[in-house]
Amino acid sequence: MILVDTGPLVGLFDATDHSHAGCRRILSRLDDRLATTLPVLTEAFHLLRPETHRVSGLIDFIRDGGAAVIPLERDGLSRCFELMHRYADIPMDFADASIVAAAEQVGTDRVFTLDRKDFGIYRIARGYHQMPFEIVEDPSGPQLVREGAAETDLVAAAATFSEEPAG
Repeated sequence: MILVDTGPLVGLFDATDHSHAGCRRILSRLDDRLATTLPVLTEAFHLLRPETHRVSGLIDFIRDGGAAVIPLERDGLSRCFELMHRYADIPMDFADASIVAAAEQVGTDRVFTLDRKDFGIYRIARGYHQMPFEIVEDPSGPQLVREGAAETDLVAAAATFSEEPAG
């Protein structure tokens, strides 16, 4: 099972999002079941803006079984609060905490996320062990990702870097 974070859900259903093509490419090559959480869906619906057709695409995706929704029971909710406190210096939001709690609940370590920085830090409790996430990557190769940056900003930054004289 692969857990899906907010970023890919927004990227999949917003054609103007800079991650749209990459998210579609990854989704088309996945061979495992997908699941997400209610906090992730809430965040995705908010970011897709309810008045747009993008929301209906996500609704159809969930209704048609594109991703299961893992419920947060009382223990899961408490675990989310513990995780948010533990990672307060990052800080960890409720949606991310729900993904970590769901990973612990269903026994997976795979996550489809654009948030490589934070999910590279978060750990999944497995008994006495703390396991890292396996982040599902774009099979076409690694991409330079900086949250909140438009593709043109990334290209401009790369061009500036390559123009600097060698020291």
